Amino acid sequence: MQEGTDSELKAEDDRIYSMKKQLFFVNGDWRQEVGKDPIMPFDDREVQSEYLGNRTPLNLASFWLVDIDHAHRSKKSLSVSGFMVMGITIDGSFMDYGYQGTPEFRMWRSHSQMTISFQGIYTESKKNGGERVMCLLGSTMLPSREPDSAYPWEWLKASDSSNQPPLSQDDQILLVLHFPVTFNLTSRAIRGELRSLNPKSNSKYFDEVHILSQLGKSAMYEFGSEKIVSRACDPYPYDDSLVYGGTSNYKGHTICEILKEVARDQAFTVVPNWRCNGTDEFCSKLGPFVTDKEIKESDGSFKGVKLYMQEIMCEQKASGGNATSARVSAVFRAVSPMENLYTAAKRSGLNNMTVAAEGIWKSTSGQLCMVGCLGLVDVEGSRCNTRVCLYVPTSFSIKQRSILYGSFSSINNTGSSYFPLSFEKLVQPSELWNYFSVSSPNYKYTKISSAAVVLEKNEPFSVGTVIKKSLLSFPKLEDTEAFELSLSVLSEDLTLHVSAFPDPIPKLQPPKVDVQMEILSVGPLFGRYWSPQNGSTAQEETPYHTKSEYTEKQLLLNVSAQLTITGKAYSSLSVLYLEGLYDPHVGKMYLVGCRDVRASWKILYESMDLEAGLDCLVEMVVSYPPTTSRWLVNPAARISIASQRTEDDPLYFSTVKLQTLPIMYRKQREDILSRRGIEGILRVLTLSLAICGILSQLFYIRYNVDSVPYMSLVMLGIQAIGYSIPLVTGAEALFKKLATESYETTTYGLDDSQWFRILDYTVKLLLMASLLLTLRLCQKVWKSRIRLLAQTPLEPHRVPNDKRVLMTTSAIHLIGYVMVLVVHSMRTGQRSIRTKSYTIAREDSRGLWEWETELEEYVGLVQDFFLLPQMIGNLVWQIDCKPLRKLYFIGITLVRLFPHIYDYVRAPSLNPYFAEEYEFVNPGLDFYSKFGDIAIPITAILLAVVVYVQQRWNYETLSKMLTFGQCRLLPSGSRMYERLPSSSKAFEAELVSGVNENARQENDKENDDVE
Repeated sequence: MQEGTDSELKAEDDRIYSMKKQLFFVNGDWRQEVGKDPIMPFDDREVQSEYLGNRTPLNLASFWLVDIDHAHRSKKSLSVSGFMVMGITIDGSFMDYGYQGTPEFRMWRSHSQMTISFQGIYTESKKNGGERVMCLLGSTMLPSREPDSAYPWEWLKASDSSNQPPLSQDDQILLVLHFPVTFNLTSRAIRGELRSLNPKSNSKYFDEVHILSQLGKSAMYEFGSEKIVSRACDPYPYDDSLVYGGTSNYKGHTICEILKEVARDQAFTVVPNWRCNGTDEFCSKLGPFVTDKEIKESDGSFKGVKLYMQEIMCEQKASGGNATSARVSAVFRAVSPMENLYTAAKRSGLNNMTVAAEGIWKSTSGQLCMVGCLGLVDVEGSRCNTRVCLYVPTSFSIKQRSILYGSFSSINNTGSSYFPLSFEKLVQPSELWNYFSVSSPNYKYTKISSAAVVLEKNEPFSVGTVIKKSLLSFPKLEDTEAFELSLSVLSEDLTLHVSAFPDPIPKLQPPKVDVQMEILSVGPLFGRYWSPQNGSTAQEETPYHTKSEYTEKQLLLNVSAQLTITGKAYSSLSVLYLEGLYDPHVGKMYLVGCRDVRASWKILYESMDLEAGLDCLVEMVVSYPPTTSRWLVNPAARISIASQRTEDDPLYFSTVKLQTLPIMYRKQREDILSRRGIEGILRVLTLSLAICGILSQLFYIRYNVDSVPYMSLVMLGIQAIGYSIPLVTGAEALFKKLATESYETTTYGLDDSQWFRILDYTVKLLLMASLLLTLRLCQKVWKSRIRLLAQTPLEPHRVPNDKRVLMTTSAIHLIGYVMVLVVHSMRTGQRSIRTKSYTIAREDSRGLWEWETELEEYVGLVQDFFLLPQMIGNLVWQIDCKPLRKLYFIGITLVRLFPHIYDYVRAPSLNPYFAEEYEFVNPGLDFYSKFGDIAIPITAILLAVVVYVQQRWNYETLSKMLTFGQCRLLPSGSRMYERLPSSSKAFEAELVSGVNENARQENDKENDDVE
């Protein structure tokens, strides 16, 4: 700095005490002069990866003051200290690190950052209209360079991303920062130079770095560039030819709040130059911005290009009467498709992709007219040759869906070098409450007649439609609600925020598709019902069915919506503006769509049937699930989108059909009995039936003592294990709760409700009772065999034994389990699903190996076939009695089969993105697939029939019946397990509970006398 240019620092100057709040910047730009000595390396080996999406690395720098020494100040300077974080990043995480100010260097793939601590002086200068200057000396850890190499970071090629590079300390770093004293349109840039004080021969030397940022909201902006603003806005309002015809604009008293709310970290969409008719260079330009290669290659479609409105400063004042006016300043930043949007929204550097603007807004016209200055601006504003016009519309239609729209146009007297560039911010219904607290927005329907044609084509008269209308109920206006509230609730029910998959489901696992369908208006209600401004108090309290316009014509409702589909396969349908009719009797929406076409400007201009640059030859049908019989009907919506163009049209697309994951309506979320509650009740009922069957068997064996030893202990053990597993592991019994991302009842706070707790406790008590009663049966069978063995100690082989039954049953199930593993691996291989592991969608979301998952599934199959050991035992023991009561084995069979019947009857809630939907009853695997739901019950019923036949006719009779000539299906009868006579009253008394010990001793004495 030259002598005489420094200003004296006055003690009473408030700026000295607010330096920390004003003298900083975040995410400014830096560039290094081209040379042989770069300051830091960057690992770009993942730049071209699919995860990072081929993004462009950004050079960012941030600076903060840490301490100001007021005690040792001089007339013209202050001692200060601070730190700067600079780096190269792709992943957008730069500003989350480095705030501690410790000198260091860190790097990983796609990210490098360096923290430099500084100490120095602060002074003020009169140069360039007044500057606040800091001259600082810094220290950091520099990454080491190879001295004699064309590539200075040779170690980077061989290093792993987790290894840090060799570092060396450097305290010879000079940073000079220039902050403007005044903050206005032409004076807002923060400039800096970072230099190495080491000689060029030193390995720590690096080429000079230039830093560029701007003052932010912490500084006081000074409006006063009226002369420059008049270039674009005199006379006011500007006659803007790009304004939407027939659109009403906001003219209220809160324009500043609306602008800040609309633009806060929000990316605006750049509209293609569909009206341009000129040279390719003229029509492909992104307005006043100097674009990069990626934007130029879009050929005027500007696909993926976004625009941010940053650093908004707004002052509003009354202009006389009810009129108001406002002065507005902002910075518009264009963002390349290759740039991280999160990082771009936080950037503060000024360059050829930024336009600083200032202008005026008046309520008389609703137009915000601004003059724009590209990049760095001098005091004279020589680069301020752009006009920016902005509007906040309050009327909407299928072709006008913007909550804010505007344009950039040239005011260069020598002729425009680019076609006016339009941009917009699409409206969301939830945002209307924030934006319009006084003025009421409205929607104008223009495509209802076209939607009626879609309805006639897609809804022919049929018997099924009549039955559907009479039996099922779909989202509709509630008679008991106020009119506006009914419309608002219906709008919420018709809104979709859910994942979807192709319909029908392809063999290969489909890529995930996110569907966002916002309902903008239903009938006369636009947005959501939030205040009495939508109608009078008397009107709000009037049910809809008493209104004249709905008493005669309640069949169809006008609707408008906006559909967003994310997924590579649906890039041509990324955004659809929809309007049409909703039929609440069948739950279908018939819509006409306008598509945001991202084609080159030539195709758009030559397509004469475009409406406001939109392809409106699109039809769409949405089918909603019923609100009733939810557990019997698949609660998923279906979407069909078709183009009305011919296949040779460049704007034609193939028909798209999607099915969503399960959805839930508002009423169902609040008070409907959920599927988990239904399944809880079914568990209680089925377990109660099982207990009744076990009790009936206990009463049965009191009067059929001779047949007790012929009950299979393996069969009883399988049942006991089945009852004990839920008690030990906490798993659900019989039915398994559904666990998908959009249908989990716990999402709505139902998991902790008293109702579900009562159901859970009831199920646990019934499980405990079932287990104890089954163990009681085991005890009686075990004791009966002991007494029978005591009765014939020399013939133990005549006493029924489960050893052969257990071996045979185990062998059968082992073979079956191996076959299931083989078949399942073949199925999953065909579906291209990873065979390493499945992720079970349960509360703890733990992973299981494939064989573990199949084993858990197979345990349920073993319980379904609980009669298999009894059937084997009846053959081995050649029974001539009835060990099982019909009510017992038929009842337990029905209990085990009911989950399969239930799963088959109700529509499946498909979720192809989860490996399992159930913890145990899993339709995604083999046992609870549709085939399994048929095959398993049939097999279990056959087992019950075989057991019934074995008990109905004795073994000898069956052997004769199954003899065909010389061929015998059963071997000849044997006397090995011939039933022993039971004349002992003591044996009978032992099995009959309630007989005391004295009676037993008397019977024994009588037997001794007889002998």
